[in-house]
Amino acid sequence: MVDEKTVEQLMILGTGPAGLAAGLYGARAGLSPLILSGIEIGGQAALTDRIENYPGFPEGVGGNKLADLFQKNAERFGARIEYDYATHVNLSMRPFKVSTYSKEYFSKVLIISMGASPNKLNIPGENEFRGRGVSYCATCDGWFFKGKEVAVVGGGDSALEEGIFLTRFANSIYIIHRRNELRAGAILEERARNNPKIHFIWDSVVTYIQGNDSVKQVQLKNVKTEVSSSLKVEGVFIFIGHTPNTDNFKEQLELDDKGYIIVDKRMRTNIPGVYAAGEICDPYYRQVITSAGMGAAAAIEATRFLESEEK
Repeated sequence: MVDEKTVEQLMILGTGPAGLAAGLYGARAGLSPLILSGIEIGGQAALTDRIENYPGFPEGVGGNKLADLFQKNAERFGARIEYDYATHVNLSMRPFKVSTYSKEYFSKVLIISMGASPNKLNIPGENEFRGRGVSYCATCDGWFFKGKEVAVVGGGDSALEEGIFLTRFANSIYIIHRRNELRAGAILEERARNNPKIHFIWDSVVTYIQGNDSVKQVQLKNVKTEVSSSLKVEGVFIFIGHTPNTDNFKEQLELDDKGYIIVDKRMRTNIPGVYAAGEICDPYYRQVITSAGMGAAAAIEATRFLESEEK
């Protein structure tokens, strides 16, 4: 039997823009939400050196700074952040049970906003130059590569969409793909091929990212001939897919074929009282502003759910 005194009204898993926005709205509704921080405050947004497209910051704002402002705003109204990580979540019982490295929590409603992780190349230089030339978001960082040469790694829709976006800023974009044909849709491929700023490097993989304070070049290897070469670029944008952080929910929630949590337009999952927001259920936009909006919507719905139960 769970002691009612230990049951939270609302728990939120993750402190990216979705989780912190949900915390703000939940706190404003008087729910005193408990937010588990996850790996880091701010999620992927906090890893972006400068965010230029979030409303209210005409000069831009650092990712860490924006995450700090989100956190302070939520805490001001009573949200509580625990620096812990959910290792297991049991949605078959009510209240829902959340286990962490240090203890167990119980909550009447739950918002899952644990995000998605960009797939990595796992090559030398990738981690070292993240934020200093290596990026996983052209919309976030493209502005910083005005007049520069950049590489885009990947051959799917995301790689071409982001590559085309980068033509607004960069002088040249080299799309590096390990095959000799793209996986992207025909219309996107036609647009990319017809853009004079875009060049294709086929049958090749990046084996090494090099530089000093920032990226200066990449080492390439042709997968057919095994011939190595170098390419001078100042940016490397990696778009080889994202993996949603849904390991805890694979046997409990409805997921799509890519592993993202399926929600309706009100952020509801297939289990009443469980909501999802942000990149863990959004394979399309992956922006700070859209994630924050989803988090706010999830908290509003969670509040209404609790009110309906009380009635």
